[in-house]
Amino acid sequence: MKPVVAALVAALVLAGCANNGGGSGGSTRELKTSSDQTAQEKRASIRLQLAVGYYQDGKYEVALDEIKQAIAASPDLADAYGVRALIYTAMNETTLADENYQRALRLAPNNPDLANNYGSFLCASGGKPAQAMTYFERALKNRTYATPVSALVNAGNCSLKTKQFTVAEQYFLQALRYDPDLAQSNAGLARAYYERHDYQRAGFYINRLTSTSKLESLSAETLWLAIRVVRKLADRTLEASMTGQLQRRFPGSPENMALQRGAFDE
Repeated sequence: MKPVVAALVAALVLAGCANNGGGSGGSTRELKTSSDQTAQEKRASIRLQLAVGYYQDGKYEVALDEIKQAIAASPDLADAYGVRALIYTAMNETTLADENYQRALRLAPNNPDLANNYGSFLCASGGKPAQAMTYFERALKNRTYATPVSALVNAGNCSLKTKQFTVAEQYFLQALRYDPDLAQSNAGLARAYYERHDYQRAGFYINRLTSTSKLESLSAETLWLAIRVVRKLADRTLEASMTGQLQRRFPGSPENMALQRGAFDE
């Protein structure tokens, strides 16, 4: 699944202020709104939205061309570089993706969505999970961040990757305060507790996960985790149900191969 483009999809962020005439020759300064956009800014906004649509459809080369035209119209448009970084990531062009994320953040250092996306990139594709945490924290410290749960879940998953299970636990618990039924947080907590051999707690979050999400919606990775947890708790009925899901829906997956080998404790 492609990353969510979050606020980058919505619209251009208009920086600066517009002057309105005031009494006695003075002026008041007001924030720009969409009606204050120049023709070039509107052109860049349209091109950027087209690029996002093509990206989501997997038409990466067309999306890149639209991004070029957006940047030509508005060279300092941080969102354009952020979207281009997502496109390059999808194309496995990690060096180019990194360069575009850095350019975007130089232009908009306080943009929490860019910081969160760059953190995800560094953890998953850039091979720098420790550095990624800095960007997740930067996003979370921004009080205007509309979707902090996204950075919390990403930080939790990145902590799992580096085997910092207690740290991951704290991020996922914070995420659950925003959405108690969030599947990613419940699965993350189950994984953290399983790795710490706290199978009762792991089972608690697997139960929460399966009570709010259909088995048919779970990934192979989550199903395999759930199978191992309920196996530890000797719930043979649920284990059989989840095993059937994994075998039927993901027959060629590494998780099903591990199941066939009986590698429950690898």
